[in-house]
Amino acid sequence: MQASELFVPLEVAALGSVVHFEIPADDVDRAQAFYREAFGWEVNAMPEMGYTILSTTKTDEQGQPREPGAINGGMMKRTDPVTAPVIVIDVDDIDQALKQVEKLGGSTLIGRQDVAGMGYAAYFKDTEGNTMGMWQNA
Repeated sequence: MQASELFVPLEVAALGSVVHFEIPADDVDRAQAFYREAFGWEVNAMPEMGYTILSTTKTDEQGQPREPGAINGGMMKRTDPVTAPVIVIDVDDIDQALKQVEKLGGSTLIGRQDVAGMGYAAYFKDTEGNTMGMWQNA
């Protein structure tokens, strides 16, 4: 499993909601320090997974944002296809959502991938060439 496949939204809202973001970095340590110091984000590095959890808002005991509409994110080493920030969208069924994306002119970059039994992730390219992510709870 690649680090770029490890986004884990903490609470899934309504279908199609933005639930997570990812920031790729050339120098992850430098980027962690930047976001921690510039915005006060909590940075939780997971070196064994090559991933960093970014908390942009206070969370409850389960790690879910306390503030309605708030989302948290992740950071990883910049690698293809995640070469720019990515918005992650909640879907009910990744396989069906990817079929719909392709039907509408988008393309699958990385299909359904299991994320530590918590859910499934995928990446797609929209009709404008943007790389986006999808998340489906297990």
